[in-house]
Amino acid sequence: MKNSTENAIVMKGIVKEFKVLNRREGLKGSILDLFSRDYRTVTAVDNISVEIPKGQIIGYLGPNGAGKSTTIKMMTGVLEPTRGEILVNGCVPYKNRTKNAENIGVVFGQRSQLWWSLPLIESFRLLKEIYLISEEDYREMLDLFRSLVDIEPLLHKTVRQMSLGQRTLSDILAAFLHNPDIVFLDEPTIGLDVSMKAKIRTLIHALNQEKHTTVILTTHDMGDVDALCRRIVIIDKGKMLYDNDIAHLKGFFGSYRTLKVRMDGDLQAHAEEIRKEVDFSVSADEEWISILVDEEKEKVLDVLGRLQHTHNIRDMQLEEISTEEIIKKIYEEGVE
Repeated sequence: MKNSTENAIVMKGIVKEFKVLNRREGLKGSILDLFSRDYRTVTAVDNISVEIPKGQIIGYLGPNGAGKSTTIKMMTGVLEPTRGEILVNGCVPYKNRTKNAENIGVVFGQRSQLWWSLPLIESFRLLKEIYLISEEDYREMLDLFRSLVDIEPLLHKTVRQMSLGQRTLSDILAAFLHNPDIVFLDEPTIGLDVSMKAKIRTLIHALNQEKHTTVILTTHDMGDVDALCRRIVIIDKGKMLYDNDIAHLKGFFGSYRTLKVRMDGDLQAHAEEIRKEVDFSVSADEEWISILVDEEKEKVLDVLGRLQHTHNIRDMQLEEISTEEIIKKIYEEGVE
């Protein structure tokens, strides 16, 4: 039965600090470190407060080392915060780890919770017994899975015979099998092709809508964020930089446009030349050079006109700033 509290997760002033040994170099240093008390304190999460209503899909974003995994470990009860208060489904997760585990599902990267040598259906049956799922609820969830994705070819296939995409899809289904209040998804589409990413995004959205499950999504793939999340929380160096919806975030960057140009020859070399000519962020892929233009500083047409004098431009496109570019800019400069 779903928890009736208004908020699935409440964190107030959460801080997590670790003591790290100041290590010395060489064999002698390693021996001395065995008896050393020279520690420094590292703050992994620094005064984060957030309330997450039940049923929302939240994008929890940040660069590597920002403190995302540490925060999630506190939400799941694996770690105890140094200071602050945290409630998950109305209980303190690190004090009630068993109860908390009954009401959450997790998918962490490519670490499967399925049994490698067993058919998927047998893994589901084992999870049914572990979570004490009634036969009626178990059948209901399997029927729901069948209505959302074609799982019949996978049910009697061993996990070790599955492709990466099939394993990821199966892991997500396993995380939702006991109908948890909250599901934590850590990089669920990493390494997958475009088709499988779309299928998994559709599945996550459908399960959230059908079961009103709160989903905490950590990802570096902005396609996941655009497809699934209305609200995002951004942290960096343990501090919260932003907590609001994507549309509000884009309002901060309303003057930005992405000018994309196509040229003959080595695009990376051309991009390097353009960086010296404009005071904007420049990147290149296999087809286009992208220039993120702030029109409060210079109009896009003026930038294009200057480039036409120095480069042979074959084609151009003009786009609104993407979520990916916004997040990248926030990582680099922050949000005031």
